[in-house]
Amino acid sequence: MRLSNMADYAVLTMSAAARHCGGARVAAAQLAQDTGLPVPTVQKLVSRLTAAGLLRSARGIGGGLKLARPAAAITLADIVEAVEGPIAMAPCEDAVRHDCSLESGCAVRPHWPLVSSAVRGALAQVPLTRLAEVAR
Repeated sequence: MRLSNMADYAVLTMSAAARHCGGARVAAAQLAQDTGLPVPTVQKLVSRLTAAGLLRSARGIGGGLKLARPAAAITLADIVEAVEGPIAMAPCEDAVRHDCSLESGCAVRPHWPLVSSAVRGALAQVPLTRLAEVAR
């Protein structure tokens, strides 16, 4: 299993935002500078993260971005799901998609939700405060 680039970049962006926590609002351009990501990428991520309720944005003088809730209350699972959607290890877990030709007779299919839940649980144990710590 591997995170998409956008999920990885979302984690970087949220970590940078958390390091500004408690201060003034921060601009997307500042987050781009802090992370080394292109401004358009950060703007796209900020839009998704705001829609997911992880960031709050305000326009105008004194505007910018802030965490929507304390960093300790935001997890790696929240961030990944904001960009990727619900964590599902196999396509057959999606009730709408039917990509697998073996889906109807698959003996493993009933077990995938348990696996996905375990992965989500592990990601939910990693708070943003931990991700925002500067490596020493």
